[in-house]
Amino acid sequence: MHASRRTFLKTAGIAAGGLLIGIALPQRGRAAGAGAATVVDSSVNAYVRIASDGRVTLLVPKSEMGQGIYTGFAQILADELEVGLEHVSIEAAPVAAVYNAAFAPIQFTGGSSSIAGSFEVLRKAGASARSLLLGAAAAEFGVDATELRAVNGAVVHAASGRHLPYGALAARAATLPAPSDPQPKPASEWQLIGKAVPRIDTRGKVDGSARFGCDVRLPGMAYAVVARAPTFGATVSHYDATAAREVQGVLAVREVPSGIAVIATNTWAAIQGRAALKVEWVAGAGAAVSSEAIAADYAARARTPGVTIYERGDMAATGSGRALEADYATPYLAHAPMEPLNCAVAFSADGCDIHTGTQFQTVDRAAAAAVAGLAPEQVRIHTMLLGGGFGRRANPASDFVREAVAVAKGYPAPVMTVWTREDDIHGGYYRPQAHNRLTAMLGVDGRPTRWSHTQVVQSITRGTPFEKMMADPRTGIEETQHEGASHQPYAVPNVHVAVHDARQAVPVLWWRSVGHAQTGFAVESFIDECATAAGQDPLAYRLALLADQPRHLAVLKLATEKAGWGTPLPAGHARGLAVHASFGSVVAEVAEVSLIDGRPRVHRVVAAIHCGLAVNPGQVAYQVESAVCYALSAALHGEITLAQGRVQQSNFGDYPPLRLTEMPRVEVHIVPSTDAPTGVGEPGTPPLAPAVANALYALTGVRARRLPLAHTEFVKAPA
Repeated sequence: MHASRRTFLKTAGIAAGGLLIGIALPQRGRAAGAGAATVVDSSVNAYVRIASDGRVTLLVPKSEMGQGIYTGFAQILADELEVGLEHVSIEAAPVAAVYNAAFAPIQFTGGSSSIAGSFEVLRKAGASARSLLLGAAAAEFGVDATELRAVNGAVVHAASGRHLPYGALAARAATLPAPSDPQPKPASEWQLIGKAVPRIDTRGKVDGSARFGCDVRLPGMAYAVVARAPTFGATVSHYDATAAREVQGVLAVREVPSGIAVIATNTWAAIQGRAALKVEWVAGAGAAVSSEAIAADYAARARTPGVTIYERGDMAATGSGRALEADYATPYLAHAPMEPLNCAVAFSADGCDIHTGTQFQTVDRAAAAAVAGLAPEQVRIHTMLLGGGFGRRANPASDFVREAVAVAKGYPAPVMTVWTREDDIHGGYYRPQAHNRLTAMLGVDGRPTRWSHTQVVQSITRGTPFEKMMADPRTGIEETQHEGASHQPYAVPNVHVAVHDARQAVPVLWWRSVGHAQTGFAVESFIDECATAAGQDPLAYRLALLADQPRHLAVLKLATEKAGWGTPLPAGHARGLAVHASFGSVVAEVAEVSLIDGRPRVHRVVAAIHCGLAVNPGQVAYQVESAVCYALSAALHGEITLAQGRVQQSNFGDYPPLRLTEMPRVEVHIVPSTDAPTGVGEPGTPPLAPAVANALYALTGVRARRLPLAHTEFVKAPA
């Protein structure tokens, strides 16, 4: 269901001497076969709390993991409510159906949907609260509400000079009927929306008062680590915990579904105890998995017909011209957030409290309840700040939450289950390895007349509750397997896209920008190859093929203008570009590169984004900068390799993020727009790798068709 079709229900009630405003969103019926949407009970007071002292609290159902959601949400609400940003406090919302996404009956953070999906919700919440406060003041002053204005946390009657702060009006406002159709302010009156205001969570992160999952401390809490299977699918045959129990600080050793848990007074003791365990494993289906064998299999399968998921025109039409073909390979990738996974669980007489950084509140609560043997309502998720997520903390399997509940179940004190960096890298749930084969026929004008794209890639949602929602019932192929390929924007008359649904023992999960990361690399590299074969400038070639794509044109022209496309560069430098649409936004990036000791060096990246209305332009820029950094880490270094079922990487030493000395200068430009906000956190990722690869070709004449770029030797002289 699209935002423009949302139905807003407003309720008001008194709590703690103040006013609470709630908005209920529609969600799909939970019963199988339910045809019409059902409306969530509107008695839940969901978003806004105004205390008797005038303090405004915004309950945020989205997870803050560095992307600036708390600040963006506060800006929108504060603007509508006519309060200063400094007077808004943030609380992480509990798990409740009222916070479900409009397009799925779950509460989650992902898909760059937070601002895009909540913009109108928050405006309505602020407008509803403001209307109620004006009504309360009208009753107090004995005047019509039209004579009043909300100004800086108070209601003012200009004619008499009287005014009352929100806190003095909150209780009375809560007794009034909620407006049936609260009207948000027109854009011309916005004071905060569209402004690059500083983040509201910076101070806490600097002075240490901000609380992440790893900062949770509960009374009597113990710590646990788990010895997990060394290969995918292996199970415990036998274990000896004698030596582990002798380690000072070890409190208990217990078997859980994922392995053997060691519970101790501190994390180090738990790690030492785990090292002393003797565990025998029964090999599972993944014991012989090899990434090299997967790559060879995928490359062979890509040359055979797959399941057609998109076609237009007539691929059988005869024609002459120049034929091109190319294969692009991308590896498994770990998410590697700076804060490894952790989850604290405390059982009590009335249920279970879970303190963790999660992107998947509804799913994790249901999973925890199943493991604990409780009703979902008895499980209370306390969402902490996340030290990075990138999709890892939005797992349909709820692996780290399930495990933590299993570890703590039956233990007489709260337990925090902690993952080390090595646990995290070895723990599975990677971005899928993929192979893309593209062929094209160029006409006499150099433009493609036929375009064929065949992919081999795993499904992320197979076997999860999301499979039915995301997979095409006709083909069984889900959108994350082909997004960015089936919707490529170039004006090619005859197009065919097919997918081979790969099945591996390696568990996979969405990674920042999901399928777009690998399809964007393939499509934008291949279109560059087409331009080269046609003897045309890569920018002019794209502009001609995107003539009916105004947003693509806008970002391409803005990015290349700011980058100085076509102007002289220092000797040994070259530029490359790419443009890609994802999550409702379009991003173009121009990379400037050189070679230092034969290795790629990216000096500058100029990006332009069309994301509709930029609620906080500063945060938009930061998010694109972050995407460039994250994507460049993967492009230069990122690779999870498997041999005999074992992951060969373990920590940042052999799965390195971008080093400070490798970070390019990044410039971000935003296309001005009054359109509804679209995604920001993920769309900057897909264009980076192809922009860099295309620049390296311009510099050396060598095409990089496999990531990371370390697999390509850039030694050939320019053509």
